[in-house]
Amino acid sequence: MPLTRLLLAAALLPAVLPAAEPGKAEMAGYMLVPVDRVPAKYNAGFSVYAAAWPLLTQYPGHRFQTGLFGTWMFAQYDGAKPKDLYSDIEGGLGWWRDTRFPTETPKFIMGGVGANFKDIANGPAHGRGSWEKPQGLYGVAQLSPWLLFPIDGLNVKQGTHGGLFGYGYLPLPFAQAKTTTAAKVPMGDNCWTLFLNTGNFKGPVCFFTPYFWAHSVELNPAYAGQMLDARPSDPNKAFQMETQYVPAAVAQDSSGKTFARVAPTVFPVGPEGYSVTMHRLTCYDRSALYDGVKAWFDGGAPVSGALNPAGAFVQSFKNGGGSTWRLYPEGTPKEKKTPIDWKSFGTPFSPEPTTYGYKWNDAYVTRSVTKQGAQVMLPEYFRLNEDPKRTQWLPVKPAEVPAETQLQAKSFPRPKERAQAPYDTPEGATTTWKTPGPKAGPFKAFLGDGSVVTYYWYRFADQPALLNADLTKAEREAMQVKVEKLHRAWTKDRDYLAPPTVGRLADLDPAQVVTPPKGLEVGYVPIATRQELATPAAAK
Repeated sequence: MPLTRLLLAAALLPAVLPAAEPGKAEMAGYMLVPVDRVPAKYNAGFSVYAAAWPLLTQYPGHRFQTGLFGTWMFAQYDGAKPKDLYSDIEGGLGWWRDTRFPTETPKFIMGGVGANFKDIANGPAHGRGSWEKPQGLYGVAQLSPWLLFPIDGLNVKQGTHGGLFGYGYLPLPFAQAKTTTAAKVPMGDNCWTLFLNTGNFKGPVCFFTPYFWAHSVELNPAYAGQMLDARPSDPNKAFQMETQYVPAAVAQDSSGKTFARVAPTVFPVGPEGYSVTMHRLTCYDRSALYDGVKAWFDGGAPVSGALNPAGAFVQSFKNGGGSTWRLYPEGTPKEKKTPIDWKSFGTPFSPEPTTYGYKWNDAYVTRSVTKQGAQVMLPEYFRLNEDPKRTQWLPVKPAEVPAETQLQAKSFPRPKERAQAPYDTPEGATTTWKTPGPKAGPFKAFLGDGSVVTYYWYRFADQPALLNADLTKAEREAMQVKVEKLHRAWTKDRDYLAPPTVGRLADLDPAQVVTPPKGLEVGYVPIATRQELATPAAAK
């Protein structure tokens, strides 16, 4: 056929426009966990075992923020809580936008929130503000002589896939209450102490200084005596998984139907084929630990540190639970964000009263076994059901998604991002980091997240957090005596929290488990002063 006739024939064909690229979208929401109520007297902290695993198969960049299953511990009040006051401990396992050295494996942060987020403390030397105006950077004091707490958060061992990470907060009697601080506000004596139970470290790690909470009272004098430095803990807490962003994409086919694809999202499964996400939610009264330690510090007999089960209340999971996960194009108003039909592929499940997880519908999830362990991949593809009675995203199989949407070709790789700046601490000779200063160092720890931590050994009472906690020298020395008793008696390789009765314990990155230098075994603690990407220069 002559060329002119070919061109004429082409001109008579219907116009075919190229399909538009899928639009950017996201998934976010909560996984809800129903639990029984706890009697009010169990107001001296809690512990929990939470599964640790890589929620996404590829880390999607610093916009990614989600926690794994955890809780929010608020103060307990005798009557109505103070108006316009938000303050709690809410960290846990997860990924955060300000994490500088992230991987697919979650990290752990402490997440102390002062009055209305004025101050935030995530761990030793990690929090809100700058060193010129710290707003939580000095909020956590190191306690353990055997565990280094990196500035960017505690690292779970790379490749962890469903192991149970045991943690909790209980008060220990290190401090004395004060009627007034330098800021002219009262300060309580609660030292909320982080306890861990992992495969390679067990016991107390560090604690929020009472000053961290009391300092926040400067926002409003009415908050005096209402923060966690002075109040017990409310035993009735929400247990949830909070997801703020998972990347996704949306597209329409030529008929106007809307489809979506979500970044590959996985849950670990055990030999029985279901997922365990939480275990042994336990609340305590003061007889579980505090009373015995107080008597010991006052001259009585030493205590082992193992929590007394007579002072513990183990919660049971209730039937039900659900998800508020929603999937929507970027920029969608809150009221128009469309829910996902989660129950079509995942069913909340308690194999026994103290364990919670999910069973899976194999019609929509994909099971596989990786070198880290067995898992299910949640549905990647969804179709928008525009039923006026209930609009939601329904899971569909890849073959049900029209090729013209281009969603099958969509991927969510780790983006190329600029190298994150190092964490640093003050260098000046007159700062509390140098005066009186460390007793040994520098030492370096190379972590599985690709970073290297520089750390020193400080005498417990002379660590920067305590020098910035509105304590006199006599008050710090009294704490030193108590901590030396603890260091002699409480080792890192025996149980403090009751061990789990299901699954296996997760490990911490072993580079964080350290040994004190000779002569500094008692009364000294490792303090991170710098964390940076591991390069040949950083290794020197």
